[in-house]
Amino acid sequence: MSDELTAVAHFLYEAGTLKNTKRSGWWMAGVKDPESVADHSWRTALIATIIAKLEGADPARAAFLAVWHDSQETRTGDVNHLGKKYTAGDADPEAITADQVAGMPAVLADAVKELVAEYEAKESAEAQCARDADKLECMIQGIEYRAQGYANAQRWIDNSRGRIVTKSGRALADTVLETGSLDWLRAALGENKS
Repeated sequence: MSDELTAVAHFLYEAGTLKNTKRSGWWMAGVKDPESVADHSWRTALIATIIAKLEGADPARAAFLAVWHDSQETRTGDVNHLGKKYTAGDADPEAITADQVAGMPAVLADAVKELVAEYEAKESAEAQCARDADKLECMIQGIEYRAQGYANAQRWIDNSRGRIVTKSGRALADTVLETGSLDWLRAALGENKS
């Protein structure tokens, strides 16, 4: 096996740790078993495709950015906003990514570094859609946690909604706020909304 493919294999195992890395901010809302970073990234990628399509951006590219947006948390863990206040310095996602992909085939390493740089630059339409998807996913998760009895999740709902910048993202967020977390099930079963 080549050293380059061994580096890829190492990263694939590393990426799997995100399935067990909990989103730590939810603990402050009292959530005992919060979603994982991988859970969050999956729905963020779906949302990114939707916002991008509505915005006239490239949905595949937006989803691609969203899939990789928290990949650095294999090295840092999920540091919530309060924790970032006390870290010795913000961990640079681009530097972490460069370490993660070191030794991989150049075509792959360069592509991943480019994705992370684009997301962090916040300039392309696709990056803006992916970033809005990140916020909208957090907002939706907060609504779901609030429905489970975690009233303190309201702070995450409000803060996430306030950070969404695209027209389509804001409109979708407002619609989500007017929709119950189980309305989809009632609709699928043909039940009336009560």
